[in-house]
Amino acid sequence: MADGYHRIETIFAFCEEGDVVSVAEADELSLAVSGPFGHELSSGEDNLAMLAARSLAAMAGVDRGAALTLEKRLPVSAGLGGGSADAGAVLRLLRRWWGIAPAEAQLHALAAGLGADVPACLWSRPARGEGRGDRLQPWTGEDLAGTPVLLVNPGTPLATSAVFAGWSGGDLGPLEALEASRNDLEPAAVALVPEIADALVALAGARLARMSGSGATCFGLYEDEAARDAAADRVREAHPYWWQLSTRLC
Repeated sequence: MADGYHRIETIFAFCEEGDVVSVAEADELSLAVSGPFGHELSSGEDNLAMLAARSLAAMAGVDRGAALTLEKRLPVSAGLGGGSADAGAVLRLLRRWWGIAPAEAQLHALAAGLGADVPACLWSRPARGEGRGDRLQPWTGEDLAGTPVLLVNPGTPLATSAVFAGWSGGDLGPLEALEASRNDLEPAAVALVPEIADALVALAGARLARMSGSGATCFGLYEDEAARDAAADRVREAHPYWWQLSTRLC
């Protein structure tokens, strides 16, 4: 595309567990970052959560402060859309905190200006994305709420730009039903981080196992929590240093 983004089709789904954003009264706008992966992020103006806060304040003409805290529980550069989700959470949180009601179209445009995935994360419900990923439609496939999911990451950060640089760019057909879905970025990602292939094998027994986004995190969807937890135990035993998260889709 002319703006440097790729034209994609994607499905957005959200988990019950993830990063946590909170706010407290303050004279100035600030951001503090904590959590197990907080040391990998800046708390300055280059943090997407902080940029989202500044952008919303400017758009709405807000002159109040807010002390934001981001507890970073998800790994960075992991294909989970964590930064975009943090930005979307900040927009929703500060909209309520400041008592403002920008038009939905205006807020969507602001989110899209922050990043291609931010509008979906602002929406924060299952959706199908087209264009850059910011042209959204409600997901009309199966009801995903409550589905047990296991996320695993071999511990290697993977830059989205590097994966897209290795992508063939070929159109392999439209994205259809979830069970028949695929991730066209997987070959390029595996070429950079071969452990992704091991992660997908480790999720054997899932009714659906795929790489998430541009990697390196992979996810498995399970019939019930017992099957998910058994898979988590197997992964923990075979790969004790991998990051993993057992949760559910919401």
